[in-house]
Amino acid sequence: MTVLELAYPRPDIAVVTLNRPEKLNALSYELVESFHAALGDIAANNDCRVVVLTGAGRGFCSGLDLTEPNPTPTGGGTEFPRSGMRWQERIAELTTRLHRLRQPVIAAVNGPAYGGGFAIAAAADIRLASESARFCTQFIKLGLGGCDIGVSYTLPRIVGAGHAFDLILTARQVDAAEALRLGLVSRVSENVVDDALAMAETLCGYGKFGLESTKQVLWANLEAGSLEQAIHLENRSQILASTSGEMREASEAFRRRPR
Repeated sequence: MTVLELAYPRPDIAVVTLNRPEKLNALSYELVESFHAALGDIAANNDCRVVVLTGAGRGFCSGLDLTEPNPTPTGGGTEFPRSGMRWQERIAELTTRLHRLRQPVIAAVNGPAYGGGFAIAAAADIRLASESARFCTQFIKLGLGGCDIGVSYTLPRIVGAGHAFDLILTARQVDAAEALRLGLVSRVSENVVDDALAMAETLCGYGKFGLESTKQVLWANLEAGSLEQAIHLENRSQILASTSGEMREASEAFRRRPR
């Protein structure tokens, strides 16, 4: 059994399924490397326009597999702490690669998302949760710092600094209903993967350049120093999008709609 499945239910939608259900999809060395390979395949696939990320079984991802906290292959023959830093960087790079994908990423959180699993969900562009979803940063409970795998960057931007400090410092568990109230997820669903796929189909109905540029502008403008800078980037993106021909097609389709 492969520890990660990459499927294309249609050419423009990728579904990445973390597939270690007996371990609640904990991040082993094999799973991390398979995840990197899948993200590389998706990044190189110009037909793929949206990614749905979920977990097999009853969990999304329970975080690092503590039976192999510092797997030998990642160290490249180095001694600790250099070997540990190699592994730390390799896991954390998953969040930056999700962030850098041109395609919007929808996390269908179908169960517990703890530690590294929480961080991966937070790195997605949109998060949907099943009623059984649970979120917990967990890191500080393990004798580590509470900030790991990008959560000190992503979480305050999702829920605000006050809620982020609470969740990271206390490492308390948040259920799906509270996650919705906090804005950590945008929807709670009975059939979270199906709803994520339906959302992906909606996004695929929009212009190719427009969808890619929207993700890029949204992330870039979270760091914009002023309203003027943000508008400048929006303006450039809009003019570029207008040259693709998709705007004309969309306008003609709108005009043909029955009144």
